[in-house]
Amino acid sequence: MEDTSKGKLHKGPIVLALIIAVIAAAVLSVNIRQVTITGNSQYTDQEIVDMVFQKNIDYNSAWFFLKERTREHIRIPFVEDYQIHFLSPTHIQIIVHEKSVVGYVTYMDSYMYFDKDGIVVESTSQPIDGIPGVSGLEFGHIVLYQPLPVEDSGVFEKILNLTQMLSVRKVKIDRIQYDSKGDAILYFNKVEVVLGDSSQMDGKISLLADMMPQIENLDGTLYLDNYDENDEDMISTFKKNLHD
Repeated sequence: MEDTSKGKLHKGPIVLALIIAVIAAAVLSVNIRQVTITGNSQYTDQEIVDMVFQKNIDYNSAWFFLKERTREHIRIPFVEDYQIHFLSPTHIQIIVHEKSVVGYVTYMDSYMYFDKDGIVVESTSQPIDGIPGVSGLEFGHIVLYQPLPVEDSGVFEKILNLTQMLSVRKVKIDRIQYDSKGDAILYFNKVEVVLGDSSQMDGKISLLADMMPQIENLDGTLYLDNYDENDEDMISTFKKNLHD
């Protein structure tokens, strides 16, 4: 009688290898087809996708899962970090945690962006839309990821409060200038807005927001430094610039 046990022993590893190969092929054929992104305002969804998925192989679910577990995230300017959640083998979610940036200063042909605590968090060669420049601050040598070296660190709280009020009121500006007394002047288009000191700033910005449709395309100066919320007869002055 012919002994078939040896044949079965030889076929066993072959069958196992075939099964593993089929499973591997099935796994490697699954690609990420849908990406949901939340938390981003500095970049579009497509820009985030292009930065996270830098190579075609990154769209392979198995490879991306392994990469996510074994490698550090790529550095994205103005992004503190991001989280990856696999909602299914073909669908992932990217949760973006952006850095808190309130303004920038120019330094040696660069734009240095700082957060609410005055920490310089980014540097670019071109200004970024939506983030106001800040002038009038006196500082020395600037180092990335270190505090902006100004004499009065309390100015950062003023900048944060002012930019938050502008954001809430949806008032877009190009630049904030501080004088030697710490009084603020806003600039956008061809308009200059004299705010004065930080007192009653919420009322000043509220009034500015109401006046924006009338002044945003004009050329001149709006004076809000004499704003008094208790004076019902107060009149804000807008002085047009005269050109030859």
